[in-house]
Amino acid sequence: MMNMKHDTKAKQIPGWLIFLLAAACGLIVANLYYAQTVIGPISLTTGLSSAAAGLIVTLTQIGYVIGLLFIVPLSDIMENRRLVTSFLILLVVALAAAAFSTHALLFLTASLVIGIGSVVAQILVPYATYLTSEEQRGRVVGNVMSGLLLGIMLARPIASFITDAFGWQAVFISSAIVIALLALLLSRALPVRQPHPAMKYGQLIVSLGTLLKTLPMLRRRALYQASLFGAFSLFWTIVPLRLAHDFGMTQQGIAWFALAGVGGAIAAPIAGRWADKGLTKILTGLAMVIAALSFGLAYVFQGHSTASLVLLVIVAITLDMAVSGNLVLGQRIIYSLANEARGRVNGIFMSIFFIGGAIGSSLGSWSYASGGWSLTTLIGLIMPLLALGYYFTEKKTGVVSNS
Repeated sequence: MMNMKHDTKAKQIPGWLIFLLAAACGLIVANLYYAQTVIGPISLTTGLSSAAAGLIVTLTQIGYVIGLLFIVPLSDIMENRRLVTSFLILLVVALAAAAFSTHALLFLTASLVIGIGSVVAQILVPYATYLTSEEQRGRVVGNVMSGLLLGIMLARPIASFITDAFGWQAVFISSAIVIALLALLLSRALPVRQPHPAMKYGQLIVSLGTLLKTLPMLRRRALYQASLFGAFSLFWTIVPLRLAHDFGMTQQGIAWFALAGVGGAIAAPIAGRWADKGLTKILTGLAMVIAALSFGLAYVFQGHSTASLVLLVIVAITLDMAVSGNLVLGQRIIYSLANEARGRVNGIFMSIFFIGGAIGSSLGSWSYASGGWSLTTLIGLIMPLLALGYYFTEKKTGVVSNS
């Protein structure tokens, strides 16, 4: 339950605060992805072998899931502004440690903590829903999530550009400075939200299983997004390899390709607005169809011509649109399921679909090594089709009541 003074402001959330929350989510979540395109230079500095270099990404993801399951639920029992500021400070320390690491163990430890600290983004998203009315929730979530998705999509090319110009350490130093300033700004700008919990922390963690068991729509939306995010992760894990091998692109060229894909983030605020008009179900099915068609095109047109490259850019944009749009639709629904447990519900939702992303990345690495781009795109096609098959089992009444 919020303080009463914030209930009265729920319908009047100012535009600058929505923008601040969107920017904050993007800047924070980007820390999960900076290392992915600069693993090579980091490995040379820290002495990591090529086989062990993948631990950088894996440990960051593990830290994020730990944070989703054990830190995000704290937002249901602790004052949110203080919680956000505390973990942003932890993130700054971890980023600084990563920047000045010369040994593998220190950098890998810092990577784990960076993942944990980055879950602040998933505290801010449900926090935004407490500041708005039900009628505006889709729009607000869409705008905030568009910022978060831009952070995900821009992180890789930005890291590549900065590393190319100043070295990989500059990526983490810059982020540490930005996050420190952000922590100061949020500590001053965010309204206080003090929950009045009916349970202690241990009971809160146990309740995660209860929520997952008793909220079928939470399970359904999490699995929808896990399938689409798995396909998304598969694509972005392997497409840099295809661009380098089949089109001869340099690291900088791959970064420009990733920037082109950012255009798909426009779907997030649009999906939020249309969801407010009761179009959640049809948009969900449309997102799955678009994702499947994107991989279908990539599978059919596998040439090395300029036209094939242009088509690949289009596929990147449409796939990003499908995934970002469906994410907003899912979050709008799950935030209406348990008002006093939005932090926990969001933690469950994000951890499930993030696991889907990790599975997609792993499948991508295996499929590209085993069967090249053909097998990779075929698996990418199957994942949204599986989600679509599950979608057709959804009861109409279940959607109407939650959309």
